[in-house]
Amino acid sequence: MGTARPATIRRALALVAASVAGAAAVVGNAAFGNFSAQTQNGGNQIATKPDFRAPQVVRAAVAKTVGFDPDFVRQGGSYYVYAQVSDLGNPPSGTASVTANVSSLTSGHSAVPLVAGSYAVGGQTYNYRSNALAAANPLAAGTYAFTIATADNAGNAATSTPYSVTVDNTQPQASDVQTQNLGATPCRAESGDTVTFTYSEPIDPQSILAGWDGSPTTVTVRIANAGTGDQLTVRNQANTTQLPIANTLNLGRTDYVTATRDFTNSTMQRSGNAIVVKLGTPSGAVSTAAGSGTMTWTVPTTGAYDRAGNNIMTGIRSEQGGADCEF
Repeated sequence: MGTARPATIRRALALVAASVAGAAAVVGNAAFGNFSAQTQNGGNQIATKPDFRAPQVVRAAVAKTVGFDPDFVRQGGSYYVYAQVSDLGNPPSGTASVTANVSSLTSGHSAVPLVAGSYAVGGQTYNYRSNALAAANPLAAGTYAFTIATADNAGNAATSTPYSVTVDNTQPQASDVQTQNLGATPCRAESGDTVTFTYSEPIDPQSILAGWDGSPTTVTVRIANAGTGDQLTVRNQANTTQLPIANTLNLGRTDYVTATRDFTNSTMQRSGNAIVVKLGTPSGAVSTAAGSGTMTWTVPTTGAYDRAGNNIMTGIRSEQGGADCEF
């Protein structure tokens, strides 16, 4: 057997090295091609973007286009889709698209584009929102699912787990109204006394007062003396506009005040199905009612609506239970 010359050995080793390098380049391009930027440089380095994860949906909601409360719509109603999206790549390659599948609410809308921006609804912030959409009509009441799909600039894509939205087609209505004496003297309207307006379901707070989120807010309560029964109304803090809680609340007697009294620094808050109003300081003398009566609540014809955007059913509701003195 002959002995290989050194030059021949060197050529063979060079061929093997070239083959290995070529195979490695093919594997490397296949593995990193979707998210790498490969450029020639003096140090023979490869610059990569190791983004293996699709943008994550942190939260999402469907909400009517007006009002505060999310997660409810009505048939034929206008709504937005909201999403809070975070790209978790290290470093992130950037979010390329966010779309919503709301075909359960609006036929054919399986990839509705969401637009980046700064949005808020229901006390939460979101960085993507759709244009206004219209729910199908008819659309049966019940719970419906929707999903959010995301993709980034590295080609990663994902679809969220389903979120839910409730379709509610029933008009809310007044259920009851009651007062409670929390002041010093029974049957006398004083600071700390409350009036509770109860509805068949929660009322969207922004249908009562612009910008209101349902937490305690300052209002003015007015009680006007009237021959058919003293009349209570709820007004904004500046006492310039009557709020659509009641056209009037007739207190059922004429001896709570002898002239119009404004209770400044009153408060109003939403509590479940109710709106609770606490009286502030009266602008003048008030009286102690000498007997019992029955309140009647006249519901305004416009203004209040529920979480889905259904307008309140108008009418008159008498307080439940027997006649009594108020406050």
